[in-house]
Amino acid sequence: MIKAKQNEIWFITGSQHLYGPETLEAVKAHSEDIVEGLQKGEAITTPIRFKQVVTTSDEILTLIRQANSDDSCAGIITWMHTFSPAKIWIAGLKALQKPLLHLHTQYNAEIPWNEIDMDFMNLNQAAHGDREFGFMTARLDIPRKVVAGHWQQPHVQKRIGRWAKAAVTASEGRNIKVARFGDNMRNVAVTEGDKVEAEAVFGWIVQAHGIGDLVEYVNKVADEEIDQIVREYEQSYTIPEETRNNEETWQAVREQARIEAGMEAFLEDGGYTAFTTNFEDLHGMKQLPGLAVQRLMEKGYGFGAEGDWKTAALVRAMKMMTNGSNTAFMEDYTYHLQDGKERILGSHMLEVCPSIKKEDEKPEIQVHPLPMGGKEDPARLVFNSKAGSAVNACLIDLGDRFRLILNEVEAVEIEEDMPHLPVAGVLWRPEPNLEDAAESWILAGGAHHTCLSYDLTSEDLQDWAEINGIECIIIDETSKPREIQKEIRQNEAYWSK
Repeated sequence: MIKAKQNEIWFITGSQHLYGPETLEAVKAHSEDIVEGLQKGEAITTPIRFKQVVTTSDEILTLIRQANSDDSCAGIITWMHTFSPAKIWIAGLKALQKPLLHLHTQYNAEIPWNEIDMDFMNLNQAAHGDREFGFMTARLDIPRKVVAGHWQQPHVQKRIGRWAKAAVTASEGRNIKVARFGDNMRNVAVTEGDKVEAEAVFGWIVQAHGIGDLVEYVNKVADEEIDQIVREYEQSYTIPEETRNNEETWQAVREQARIEAGMEAFLEDGGYTAFTTNFEDLHGMKQLPGLAVQRLMEKGYGFGAEGDWKTAALVRAMKMMTNGSNTAFMEDYTYHLQDGKERILGSHMLEVCPSIKKEDEKPEIQVHPLPMGGKEDPARLVFNSKAGSAVNACLIDLGDRFRLILNEVEAVEIEEDMPHLPVAGVLWRPEPNLEDAAESWILAGGAHHTCLSYDLTSEDLQDWAEINGIECIIIDETSKPREIQKEIRQNEAYWSK
């Protein structure tokens, strides 16, 4: 199973010596209260640790250097309780290598009208102290997220918590290692990319293995291990009697269990957290991995079909942000263009993660022929996904930079039976509508392979993109193709600098 280290966020409060030691003690006490309060709620699951009140350039630089060298520190939250002259932040900010969230808040929620005096005013100066700090981060062009509002408000805590997850994902994402079983699907462009640049930008390591390396592991799997996995199938999924009672289809199910065990052992031995397959590279395999891939994604592994390593790594990153839930490899497959009811049917020939299934239904294991690959009929999980708001994301390589493209969507119930289509499927309405969404997606160069998540929002993924220093295009209810095209052209100037 995939293991991740414990990460934390450091909380640093800015002030100065001008107001005397009593004020600095109050600043420290208030900061500790805020951090304790943030940790009490359910919205923030990443540990936040108060580090110190900083008042000099040397203190700030020393602390920032400590954060840079501490692997457990995934990011920094700054807050200016009093006025903190921004020149003392220059050296530290220029040295900063961790994600930054600037929290614009104050300790008290309300003005104490009958008691307010100059001592209170000198202590509670975030209204202009944070603006001084904001100027310096803007002047130095420091990537950061700004969250404004009282620290006890649920929506503020929620935004902090979701940013913290993005920061942890970016930190842990530098340990993503993708195994490519075989190469890219022949002549396909969008699934290619610069693996050297991906390692430089994201920290992702992408390595290719001949299919024979995997076959060797698969052939070593003992019958006892296959039996155990099949028992897990029986507990988690529906298996039709006609599949159980037919020797050929039952062996197909057991073969996927063998592939799952062999593939997981290979990934664990190599330290891989994501992988790709390709139906054009199956020499020595009896089936294209289907059920096996779905199961591994359910366990948190990233996956990309046809050698698509960028999507495999993106799926892994998004699963890290969601603890593996409600997130799946996806593909825009076909359209429903009935006037007024335009929808996209998302699916893939085998590999959709069952984490997005309807909560009250069990996926069904089925065995059917596959027209690609030229191998035996593979077993796969067949189900319809849940309804609800989601975001569909893809990552493309433009040659000079990476671009993350997001489309907010609303998944709806699949009301019609599809008895001749034995795959997992999702039916969604893209924002703002299918025509504008599709035109915008294509103008942005969006791929057909994506990752769909019900648990993430555009803001979450925009935070992740900002932390990684990549371009992000969001298609939502307000988007128009012409405006998206204008944004892309403006971005060219920014990203080419």
